[in-house]
Amino acid sequence: MATDTQAQKRNAALAALALVPPGATLGVGTGSTVNLFIEALAEHPGRVRRAVSSSDASSARLQAAGIEVLDLNDLTELHLYVDGADEATPARELIKGGGAALTREKIVAAASRRFVCIIDDSKLVERLGAFPVPVEVIPMARSYVAGRLTKLGGRPVWREGVITDNGNAILDVAGLTLTDPKAMEDAINGIAGVVTVGLFAHRGADTLLVAGNSGIETILLRGSER
Repeated sequence: MATDTQAQKRNAALAALALVPPGATLGVGTGSTVNLFIEALAEHPGRVRRAVSSSDASSARLQAAGIEVLDLNDLTELHLYVDGADEATPARELIKGGGAALTREKIVAAASRRFVCIIDDSKLVERLGAFPVPVEVIPMARSYVAGRLTKLGGRPVWREGVITDNGNAILDVAGLTLTDPKAMEDAINGIAGVVTVGLFAHRGADTLLVAGNSGIETILLRGSER
């Protein structure tokens, strides 16, 4: 039997599926909730025939579901991107990268007209920062970047044994003060050797679907109230 959290994640995935126009070319993210979304796509053959994926793992799942995976370079724009998050605020600012796919996730989000983020209600927080911020770094710069992140107030830990699909390392940074996530996103992105930071503040979600025991809460681009 599914746990409450698993049931909530599936409900969020089904709510996102309802927003997908038939025949759309879709951006698809990475993670446990997205895996349930891909399962839902597989249960509706033909609903989506083509997709752009943010990770090799999601690409394999999509192909197994009979969905063609395209190179983003072959498209001018994506209409819709569906992905999860490790943390999200009512202002739709996110922390992502627990699955080490943050760089491609950020690229696909930037290329998409609409970003729908699906989470269970345990991920909804008033302020980001309880979840360590993932930072993808060029391997030779790992120690240098860790020192700079420490100066920003963080406590970086190398995610040993993890290599991203891009061949890079991940530093997980706890202790950052994220009262201004956009400013911190800019500061970390400005460090030489950083590929991407898992703060999605400048390009947050347009629609946040939050699954709880009482159903789905929808937080839209123009809304700031829970």
